[in-house]
Amino acid sequence: MLNKLEQARQQWGGANSLIDTWLNKRQELIVAYCQIAGMPPYEKNAQQLPKDEEISEFCNKLVDYVSTGHFEVYREVVSACETHGESSICHIEELLPKITLTTEMSLEFTEKYVEHEHNLDNLDTHLSTLIQGLEQRFGLEDELLSNLYEKHSETN
Repeated sequence: MLNKLEQARQQWGGANSLIDTWLNKRQELIVAYCQIAGMPPYEKNAQQLPKDEEISEFCNKLVDYVSTGHFEVYREVVSACETHGESSICHIEELLPKITLTTEMSLEFTEKYVEHEHNLDNLDTHLSTLIQGLEQRFGLEDELLSNLYEKHSETN
C-alpha cells in the first residue's frame, strides 16, 4: 500500500495542494492501520489487542480521509472533468458509486468500533475486510486522479 501511495505522490504530488494533503491523510491512515493491525514495523503489538484510544484514532483518520475525498477532492475532480470532457464524466460516473461502497464500509466499521460498545473478538476479521475495501478504494481514487491529469493536465 505504501508503495502505491509513493507512486501516486510521484505522479500527482505537487500539482495541487488539496491532493497533496489528501495523499498525506492516506499515508496517516495506512500507518494507523498498520499500528492497530500489528503489521511491520508495529508487529510487536500483534500479540495484544489495540487500546480503545488507538482504535478511536484510527477511526477518526478513516472518517477524515473518506470525508476529504467526498467533500473536497472528488468535487474538484468532478468540476474539472465536467468542464473539460464528456468521456471523463462517464468515467467518474462509473467510479464514484464503487468508491461510495467503500465509504459505507468505512463508516460501518467506525460505527461498530467507536460509536457503540464493541467486542474486539472479530477485530482482525473486520480489519482485514476493511483494508481490502480501502485498497480497492485507493485504486479507484488513483484512477480518478489519473483520468483528470492525463486528459486535463492543462487545468493544473
